[in-house]
Amino acid sequence: MAVYEHTYKQYAGPETPRWSRFLVLPRHSYRGIFQSKLFIAIFVACFIYPLVASVLIYLHHNAEALAVLELAVRRLVPIDAAFFETLVVGQGMSAFFLTLLIGPPLISRDTTNNALPLYLCRPFSRAEYVVGKMSVLLILLSLITWVPILLLFLFQSYLEGWTWFTENLRIAGAVFVGSWVWILVLSLLALALSSWLRWRLAASAALIGIFFIPTAFGEAMNNIFFTRLGHLISLPSLIKAAWSSLFGTFVSETGRLSGVVRGQRFRNFVMHEPPPWSSWLVLAAICAVCLLILVRKVRAYEVVR
Repeated sequence: MAVYEHTYKQYAGPETPRWSRFLVLPRHSYRGIFQSKLFIAIFVACFIYPLVASVLIYLHHNAEALAVLELAVRRLVPIDAAFFETLVVGQGMSAFFLTLLIGPPLISRDTTNNALPLYLCRPFSRAEYVVGKMSVLLILLSLITWVPILLLFLFQSYLEGWTWFTENLRIAGAVFVGSWVWILVLSLLALALSSWLRWRLAASAALIGIFFIPTAFGEAMNNIFFTRLGHLISLPSLIKAAWSSLFGTFVSETGRLSGVVRGQRFRNFVMHEPPPWSSWLVLAAICAVCLLILVRKVRAYEVVR
């Protein structure tokens, strides 16, 4: 409308609370994400492993079902810390593939189409923008990681009794903390690559490369130098060591070697895994680098020289 007519009025309707404005981004993102049949199929498949685990827990406490299936309790997988750690590892892999599917285009679409000024010209800060985009992954990855696993923990506690719940409360804490650490690492990596590379295929390829290429170099380093320090550049090894430290299943000695190298005989040479604190430190450094990239790349304007 023409400005000289002065017929426009200020918006007088209800305003969104300041603390919840970032939720606008995931709400609109989910509309497009759940229109993909491929995503829905993968998302549903992520619950197969927890469903199988729930059946195993149920069989442990149902003698009639065991008799019908002609199984013995001792032949079933024990429900302990290792059982829930395996669940966390399996769902963590599902979270990686889900991140690979929906993470790369989150910011790249906005930067490619110069849409960031449209977001940031409103009462919407850069931090709120990043948190809003990250919430798309945080919510979805939570639904397939710690949420179903903690439900299984409560299911086992209900069948086993209050004593088992109190004695194994550390397992629930390990599931929650370990899952959130992996979710944050994946989310920050996906958003940093999405804002940096701007092209979805390039960001997806970079995310796959970060996951697999350093792992291959780390294993080569371990085999050549008879060490385990190569695990410090392997993202799967880092998160596995962090999870093991939380569940209390970390093993420092990984094997003994005997042989001859450069004319010198060695016997019972013990290889030690890096301490858990070093894995936590590297994961924290990865998150810090990703945050630095987001601070540099998420801007309302860009100076091109």
